[in-house]
Amino acid sequence: MKRTLVVGVDGSPESRAAADWAAREAVRRDMHVHVVHAWLWQPLAVPVVQDRGTEARRAQEILEETEAGLTHRHPRLSLSAEVVPDVPVPALLGAAKNAEMLVLGTRGHGALAGFLLGSYGQQLIASAECPVVSVRARDGKPVFGGAEGEVVVGQQGGVEESAEVLRFAFEAAAARRVPLRAVRAWSLPPVYGYSPGSMWIAQQFGGLEPFETAALDQALEPWRLRFPEVEVVAHVERGSAGHVLLSEASDARLVVVGRRVRESAVGARIGSVAHAVLHHAACPVAVVVPHR
Repeated sequence: MKRTLVVGVDGSPESRAAADWAAREAVRRDMHVHVVHAWLWQPLAVPVVQDRGTEARRAQEILEETEAGLTHRHPRLSLSAEVVPDVPVPALLGAAKNAEMLVLGTRGHGALAGFLLGSYGQQLIASAECPVVSVRARDGKPVFGGAEGEVVVGQQGGVEESAEVLRFAFEAAAARRVPLRAVRAWSLPPVYGYSPGSMWIAQQFGGLEPFETAALDQALEPWRLRFPEVEVVAHVERGSAGHVLLSEASDARLVVVGRRVRESAVGARIGSVAHAVLHHAACPVAVVVPHR
């Protein structure tokens, strides 16, 4: 049985771009695509003419149009589709429970402002148990990143903490037959000048940057052995993790980051690095649940 990739569609240009990315990825990796359209009849408490039958037919049409377009453009694609009678977040979370990844569309919001990630997207990224890929669209057209670009992955923490993020990134690079650029950003700890622990690190490794380089190499080692065909470029730089990663990913085909969820008064929020990359990277972004 093929591994499944789930994509959410709603008839918008952004969701069509997501569906097309999902189809390409599925053909590339020999996976099955399951297209989901969430539709739940919810009469409005306002004087607007609504017809349940008409809206139900439109929901089915969205699905059929998506299926027809994907089948035409990707004849070898293994495909299924369904209308789920629920609101978008629980519908897509349920559909993606056992999937390899969930793919969503993201609306372009101008060259300077970056991309607009809606509330549904943020909730799904914060709650999904599988990697979530956000696909950009601008002016109704998909933004796939540099045609010859690398897969870029942000690595943080130790070997175990970053294992799932690196696994996803190496698999993506191997499937595309492109190099992988692994990026680790670092900054001076607030008490660097007088912390005994920091001074010990500096003495043992000849400075904090060599220590960070060694940490990245250690995290990459098992995946280099598992994917010997993938060319790896390791990049360590002092600075904000989000800024460093975006700088290195300017011509990437895909950026892969880990997810750090924090609860707030308005619900779950993803970490600052994932948030920055999702809103400003000029290519699809995969957010991966780290090893726990």
